[in-house]
Amino acid sequence: MQLGEVIGTVVATEKTPNLDGVKFLIVQPLTRDQEPTGRPVIAADGVAMAGPGELVYFVASREAAQAMPEPFVPIDHAIVGIVDQVDVAPLPKRRRKR
Repeated sequence: MQLGEVIGTVVATEKTPNLDGVKFLIVQPLTRDQEPTGRPVIAADGVAMAGPGELVYFVASREAAQAMPEPFVPIDHAIVGIVDQVDVAPLPKRRRKR
């Protein structure tokens, strides 16, 4: 799973029948500190409630296809949750080798 922010929507008038009614959103992947990383992706809204400006977590590849109400649909990314709060613990300090 990866953290992301919904930054836009996609309108698709034609899509495969098993994706009828599924909303597509543009998601900017984020680091653990909620900084943008990489390029935005198009993700199917697996929770059917996400919208622009929301913090979400999403999955890619096979997990994305399995996260939808009808499994194994032809998608690469799927939103699987809306984030309410993020608490990040500091990363442990690395030990120096002697």
